[in-house]
Amino acid sequence: MTIQQLEYIVAVDKYRHFVTAAEKCFVTQATLSMMIKKLEDELNVKIFDRTKHPVITTQSGKKIIEQARIILKECSRMKELVNEENSKIEGEIRIGIIPTLSPYLLPLFLKRFTNKYPDLRLHISELTTNDIIEKLKTGKLDSGIIALPSDEEDIVENSLFTEEFVIYSPFKNYSQKYLHTSEIDLNRLWLMDEGHCMRNQVIKLCRLKNHSKYNRKLDLATSSIETLVRIVNTNEGLTVLPYLAIKYLPKSYLQHIYHFKPPVPARRIGLVSFRYFTKGNILKALKEEIINSLPDKIFSKVTKKIIKVRMSELKT
Repeated sequence: MTIQQLEYIVAVDKYRHFVTAAEKCFVTQATLSMMIKKLEDELNVKIFDRTKHPVITTQSGKKIIEQARIILKECSRMKELVNEENSKIEGEIRIGIIPTLSPYLLPLFLKRFTNKYPDLRLHISELTTNDIIEKLKTGKLDSGIIALPSDEEDIVENSLFTEEFVIYSPFKNYSQKYLHTSEIDLNRLWLMDEGHCMRNQVIKLCRLKNHSKYNRKLDLATSSIETLVRIVNTNEGLTVLPYLAIKYLPKSYLQHIYHFKPPVPARRIGLVSFRYFTKGNILKALKEEIINSLPDKIFSKVTKKIIKVRMSELKT
């Protein structure tokens, strides 16, 4: 059994095609197939069902490939250990970030971070929490930026900051700028699409058990806060926004922002990685850059209440 053989089976599992996997591994299809066959003979098990198109990984093969990914990560850890000793930030890292955070957080730190570490290549994908966790487990991502807790085994959490929620209500002039959740008109409340953790957080903080019972002629499914704000503007509604989104609203919109009374509902944002994550020095540098880029208001000492959403709630 060799490291190359493990790389080959992981590639075939990823691309579901022997020719494509061979191209990605920079070997001929014949060489890749022969090496995988030798591994199967050594282990006395079929890793792939070659009669299917695309290729299917067998049940036994799935367990072998899962272990292969762990072994390959541990092997790459050797180089990372040397880089950490030399304080090097280089190579590449694949990061997933949730859509309700991506457009507001990335512009705060990304340019400065890439300028500071020119030998580091970032691959960033905007994904739901479910997708981020799944890709971390399968090795398709190195890290994610999500709302905590993940409540998942084998996922390591690294807290970054706590972000307040605010109310955006352009068609109702409240007499005060600080409101209680009971003062929100649920019949005019617009939410994100299902599958987004912020939707579930808003449902929880408003104690909204059955949002579908409110009769509307328009049924909106969006993962974009910008779209949500525009719909609210044209339909005399209101919505709940994360604090960082305020920075990117037109100035004329800011007069329609209302804050919650303490304890202020909030979400805890953090970096997550699989427990075999091998680039701790990069993660440390990334965390430091993110925290240093945040506005001071994020770190206010106002009493906050974290609205937690479990992964199981996003899957239903």
